[in-house]
Amino acid sequence: MRSLAPNGLARAAVRFRPASFAGTFVALMMSALIVSACGILLETGARASVPAQRYAKATVVVAADQYAHLVTGSGDSRSDSPALLPDTARVDAALAHKAARLPQVDAVVPDFTFPVHRGDGALTGHGWGSHAFTGAALVSGTAPRTGEVVLDAAAARAAKTDVGDTVALETATGRADFRLSGLATAGSRDATAGSRDATAGGATAWFGDARAPALAGHPGMADAIAVMARNGADADAVADAVDKALGDSGAEVYTGDDRGAVEERGLGYARETLTGLGGSFGGIAAVVAVFTAAGTVALSVAQRAREFALLRAIGATPRQIRRAVAAEALLVAPVAGLVGCLPGVGLAHWWFGQLKDRGAIPEAVDLHVSFIPLVVAVGMGLLTALAAGRTAGRRPARIKPGQALAEASVERLRPGVIRTGLGVAALVGGGLLTDLAARSAGDDAANAALGVVMLLMLAVALLGPLVARLCATLFGLALHDTSAAASLAAANSRTNGRRTASAITPVVLAMAFASTLVFLHTSETHVAAQQLRAGLIADHVVTDPAGLPADAVARAARVPGVDTAVGLLDTQVLVPVGSGGDRWLEAAATQGISGSGAQLAKVQDLDVRGGSLDRVGRGRIAIDRMLAVSAKVEIGDRLPLNLPDGTRVSPEVVAVYGRGLGLPAVTMDRSSLAAHVTSGFDSTLLVRGGDARDLTPLGNVVDASGYAVARSTDHELNAWANYTMAGVLGGFAAVAAANTLVMTVLDRRRELDILRLVGATRHQVMRMLRWEGLLVATAGVVLGTAIAAATLIPMTRGLTGESPYVPPLLYGTFAAAAIGLGLFAVSLPARAVLGDGRA
Repeated sequence: MRSLAPNGLARAAVRFRPASFAGTFVALMMSALIVSACGILLETGARASVPAQRYAKATVVVAADQYAHLVTGSGDSRSDSPALLPDTARVDAALAHKAARLPQVDAVVPDFTFPVHRGDGALTGHGWGSHAFTGAALVSGTAPRTGEVVLDAAAARAAKTDVGDTVALETATGRADFRLSGLATAGSRDATAGSRDATAGGATAWFGDARAPALAGHPGMADAIAVMARNGADADAVADAVDKALGDSGAEVYTGDDRGAVEERGLGYARETLTGLGGSFGGIAAVVAVFTAAGTVALSVAQRAREFALLRAIGATPRQIRRAVAAEALLVAPVAGLVGCLPGVGLAHWWFGQLKDRGAIPEAVDLHVSFIPLVVAVGMGLLTALAAGRTAGRRPARIKPGQALAEASVERLRPGVIRTGLGVAALVGGGLLTDLAARSAGDDAANAALGVVMLLMLAVALLGPLVARLCATLFGLALHDTSAAASLAAANSRTNGRRTASAITPVVLAMAFASTLVFLHTSETHVAAQQLRAGLIADHVVTDPAGLPADAVARAARVPGVDTAVGLLDTQVLVPVGSGGDRWLEAAATQGISGSGAQLAKVQDLDVRGGSLDRVGRGRIAIDRMLAVSAKVEIGDRLPLNLPDGTRVSPEVVAVYGRGLGLPAVTMDRSSLAAHVTSGFDSTLLVRGGDARDLTPLGNVVDASGYAVARSTDHELNAWANYTMAGVLGGFAAVAAANTLVMTVLDRRRELDILRLVGATRHQVMRMLRWEGLLVATAGVVLGTAIAAATLIPMTRGLTGESPYVPPLLYGTFAAAAIGLGLFAVSLPARAVLGDGRA
């Protein structure tokens, strides 16, 4: 029985049935591509770091934890949900004295970084003490004392000042005159840090160390504390000593590359972005990839049911059949995985580069490619092939040889009991989750909707043969009087339900996931744009990327004809949302208003649903209704939240409004926010009345419609991310669908030969196959659309309070692409089969 050796059977199957194995190879290769790409991004996010530059000379850096933590439960059920703070959390500057007492320490410097305005220019302000670790050095003059400032040469030239002159500068505390005590060259570390600040343009101003904390707007608090050790001191020993000296102050001690994370806030967002793409999206993509690859492997095994039956008839044992199927997986899966990893690395490089070009990732962060995600991708493909092949080959290997031959000639109409039971359970579960999502609101509805798409997709896969026969029956009834080719296509699809189902499932995947990702974004963008246009009722909007002058509101109010001027300090706060043990901190866009709620109502219509904006003040806020639902609060309740720097407060909710998607979701008084942000300058000024030309000295002036257009560009990164994910996932599913259709057509040579022998022309056979491709594509589009709708309707209502917005042209493009793909994937191999002289 040497010819029945498993490896021999596997090699023979690959050699004599190349079409089936080519399809399996493509499916496993695509699976490895997407899994490896997402795995590389995930690992890069986990390992992302930037070398210390500003703090490179500091042995140890003391800084606050830049994450807020929401702790729920207790004991074994205790969980901690961290969220990156919107702004810099600061430490008590007095901690520097504790560290300075240590014998291993040479110098300790509290560090401050804050924006400074000078006329039309902007600078980055620091305390002069930072020169000890940045390398800044005086060129002329003396170090600054109280009431004095040192400028770099470029800033001094722009201000047309020299040592001894007086220069007017504006900080968070207001405008003041400073004596220019000296000129300095920014060290390479200071210059690099300055260039990272988009508002500073690299220009730097140094103030006296006693005055810098107040000028920064955070008296007594430092951004970080730099600790320089004595020569020869061990860095780890110094770090341990500093940590003990600080006790339970809550400050964190950083060394090595961790110091770079303190000065580069973008690193935290980069980590969240990369781990979100590689983890959350990668998890969904991996499930889809494995799901599709398993279906293709199962189809490949099912197509050789006749060969397995013949082998059983001539004496092959069930164990030999199972070993043959496993050997086939070992022959194809590792090679396919390795080949797929190469473009996977390329996809990860492209994806990473695009994120870096869009500013989502700091330039200093590099893509990390190791063997781990590649091994996982190859191993996952191999396990998928083994599991799918073993499952598909279990019945032909187990049943009697005669029964195997009978089943190989005609497809079983009755599906397996276990498969049907699981499919019905998934369908019922998807229906229950859809109902739950429809009855929920806010993030609870969105979270429930996420499970709908997975359960309904699982139901389609498990109940595929029944679904395919139902679709073929409906298709046949609709086209009963159309043509013989259409009727024959419906009959073929109905009789070969498993084959039809294997082709429909990837189309459903492509349509469902692409539609969900894309139309979720279009829905949110559409509602936000509507709310912004309706809510912005000011005549003029004044903005400045570097922040408006501190007296902008007062100056605008003095302009002839101006009725109301309200300054807005835009930032974010973290609000606990969710229910039960599943709670997390969600970033909510926030505006701090300089005037009263009554003044705000003249320039911004928030669509108040309850309460009154007039009561907004210290300790009292107004929030969007969707945020109120997610946070489970009503008017009069206290809402615990974290301010931008992590400070915990519990203000009273005094009003609820309805336009918190296009406009900020939280409205509070400016004074409650100013001390908790890096830049205390207003970002936006809303003005009613007056002439735009008179407001031009304050900043860029546009009307409400122009501001709405400009704001829409802020969503560019989110739009690009959603469309890219949809493209990757939809493209993978589309290739899988085409691959499956090609496999099924190439496997039907005998059937097509018989049709030609009984008198069917080549044109008639092609028409029949095109009708089958149309049936598969149409069924996939309809089912995918239904699944997307079941997911999107509760999700968008929970997130926006509105129904999904589906651009007809975009949906039509998706549907046309799916149908065109189905027809092309059928026609191309059919032409090869019918035109090779065999038919």
